[in-house]
Amino acid sequence: MHPQTRIKLSDEPRQRILDELVKLYHTEFDEELSAFQAERILEFFLRALGPPVYNQAIADAKAYVAARIEDLDAEFYEPEDRQ
Repeated sequence: MHPQTRIKLSDEPRQRILDELVKLYHTEFDEELSAFQAERILEFFLRALGPPVYNQAIADAKAYVAARIEDLDAEFYEPEDRQ
């Protein structure tokens, strides 16, 4: 039994990926892929690639936000009138 991943796809993107996977196998390998086989392959890749891709996306977003926060002073600094 394989451990479950917390990374889930909603129905529409999941079905689109499954359809593309079936098409890929037919086009690239000249093989028919059943819906069950496509589901198993997708689940494998979600378990194998999902967490590292998700974690990298979080790290990238965190770095982006941190860089924007550092730019706040330069971007929005308003000199104080010192008379």
